[in-house]
Amino acid sequence: MTRPVPQPLPRWRRARASQRLPATVAAWLLDTGSLTRRLKRRCAGRFNVTLVHHGFGRVQPEEARLLGVALQRRVLVREVFLRCAEVDWVYARTVIPLATLTHRNRRLKRLGQRPLGGFLFADPGLLRGPIEQVQLTPADRLYRTARGSGEGVWGRRSIFFLRGRPLLVSEFFLPALLEGPG
Repeated sequence: MTRPVPQPLPRWRRARASQRLPATVAAWLLDTGSLTRRLKRRCAGRFNVTLVHHGFGRVQPEEARLLGVALQRRVLVREVFLRCAEVDWVYARTVIPLATLTHRNRRLKRLGQRPLGGFLFADPGLLRGPIEQVQLTPADRLYRTARGSGEGVWGRRSIFFLRGRPLLVSEFFLPALLEGPG
């Protein structure tokens, strides 16, 4: 019986302006504002969200470590493509511990096709942790999920805090976005 070959974990690291990154990549990775707002502006009315998955499941080991939850805990997982004129620009994965889904945050369970950024950045108490970055390669599981092509897919992730409760947002910038005008 052959055992599955373990998938390498992506190599996340703290995003810094001093790193040598292509200018178009750095502009997206290091931006601390609302990605949704920026994409809507650039897309000129043709922005939409395609829901890939929204449901309760198990947290991945690295996500559990970052969020401080036990591996056996269930979480809410939301995966979407942020699109312009039917072209995928960003693949996003959000992991929300059940303890975060209280009070006003319960609305996160019913976002549907609405962008998460609209909810997050409307909250005056929103806090964002440091941005980490990665360049996925074809060997990474998320590369295929994000529909990567070419050299690699650049991504970032941050833990956001709503009323002190965490959620992890990972965003992967696809070639159609990075190759277009800034």
